[in-house]
Amino acid sequence: MFRRAFWFTTGAAAGVWATTKVQRKIRSLAPDALALRAADKAVEGGHRLREFAQDVRAGMVQRESELKDALGLAAPDEGARPRALPARRAVAARRQPSALPRQQTVRQLGTVRADGPGEQPDHTHSNDRNEDH
Repeated sequence: MFRRAFWFTTGAAAGVWATTKVQRKIRSLAPDALALRAADKAVEGGHRLREFAQDVRAGMVQRESELKDALGLAAPDEGARPRALPARRAVAARRQPSALPRQQTVRQLGTVRADGPGEQPDHTHSNDRNEDH
């Protein structure tokens, strides 16, 4: 008699355990549960992506400061114009800004200009190569 009661109780417990396990699996595969799980994974992926982007930006800033130190460039002050590279400063120092005559300014713009009545228009442009087309 005890032997039959033991097996009956063991079978009932196994049945309850199996039914509970199957019900949980069915609930986890329901469409709303899948959508909720997908949304959670998407949010988690977004957080990871944001952390990665912040790490990349921090690395970029660090590397940029290392390169500036290696090139001897200082960080610009707030409101100041950005500094040119040393080679550009040397080229700019050789150039002397001068006022251009009115005619050169018009030619640079590429406009057709005749100075007075009866004169031929000046068709020279900055990109004119005197090619016959």
